[in-house]
This record gives sequence, structure tokens and C-alpha cells, in this order.
Amino acid sequence: MSDCGCEADEKRAGVDPAYRRALWIVVLLNLGFGVIELAGGFLARSQALKADSLDFIGDGSITLVGLIALGWSAVARSRTALAQGCFLAVLGLGVIGSAIWRSFHAIPPEADLMGGIGIAALLVNISAALVLSRFRNEGDATARAIWLFSRNDALANVAVIVAAGLVAVTGKAWPDLLVAGVIALLFLHSAYDIVRDALGEISSHKAGVAAE
Repeated sequence: MSDCGCEADEKRAGVDPAYRRALWIVVLLNLGFGVIELAGGFLARSQALKADSLDFIGDGSITLVGLIALGWSAVARSRTALAQGCFLAVLGLGVIGSAIWRSFHAIPPEADLMGGIGIAALLVNISAALVLSRFRNEGDATARAIWLFSRNDALANVAVIVAAGLVAVTGKAWPDLLVAGVIALLFLHSAYDIVRDALGEISSHKAGVAAE
């Protein structure tokens, strides 16, 4: 996910234990809370929470693969990224499809539970940003990008919280569905970036082999 900057800086992660530990903390925060938020999305009947949970899982999994694949060949890493991008795209399309289906069978989510989980998600993203904040100022472009992505994710969490308030006030499902659609579209954009970059890298690898 190069445009969003949520992949690990491979060279630095291999030689800087503090940076690597920080990335592992971010991975655990994202994957752990992503699973919790996904379950909460089903309990609260909130499409926005489900979409946001996929964003957490996507961020965490991209960084995790980057850390695990440090010793892999460049071709293997590119192919793994391609498969992951396709999988994330399928998940994003699933959220949009589910939101469309729910629009015809609109059931307002549990506003209190939705808002509470949204606040927890915001705190998790703030924590991830704080963990990486020291590296943001040390000249590492990728660390700064990851920090910025966590900060931007926090804006999506605020949107979820606002949507929960609107659901509580209006008693309607449309705020939840609207936010879910926006988050899913952003998620699909990131998946597109992953697939595009992975295909480009694979083509470069093949060109390099052919030149040899």
C-alpha cells in the first residue's frame, strides 16, 4: 500500500530493533482491534464499523507481511502483495454490496454500541500514531507515512462517531450506510494501489530476468 505508506521500511526494520518493535506494536493494535471491531459491527448491525474494521485489518496485515517477508526474495514479496491486494479488494466490495443490500432492508444500528466502538477505534489509532511519532521526526519517510495514515484513519473513526450520533437522533440507518460506503471506497482505493504496485514490481522482475 505504497501510496498510503502502511508498509514497513524493509532495510530499517532489519537493522533497527526499536523501529521493528514499534511496527510490531502497530500490527498487534491494528489486527487485534480490527477483529474486535468486526465482531462489534455485527453485534451493533453497523456497516460503518465493519468497513472500518477491514481498514484496521488491512493496515495491520500489510505491515505484518512486510515484517515477515524481510528475508524473502523480491519476487515472492511482490506476489504476496498482489494476492493480498486482491483479497482486500474482495473484502471492500463485500462491504459495499452488504451496504447496498442493507439499504433495501434498512435497520438502524445500535447507536450507543456503534459510538462506543468508534471512540475505542479512535483511541487505538491515536495510540498507533504515538508509537510511531518518534520515528516520524527521524527522517524516515515510511515511518512518517504510517504515522500520517494512522492519523487519517482517526478521521474515519470520527466519522463513525458522528454517524452514530445521527443514527441516535434520526433513528435512521442512512448515516451508518453512508459512512460505510465512504470508508469502503477509500479501502478499495488502497487495495488498487497495492495491486498496481505489485504488478509493476512483478513486471520489473520479469524484465530484469529477461535482460539477464
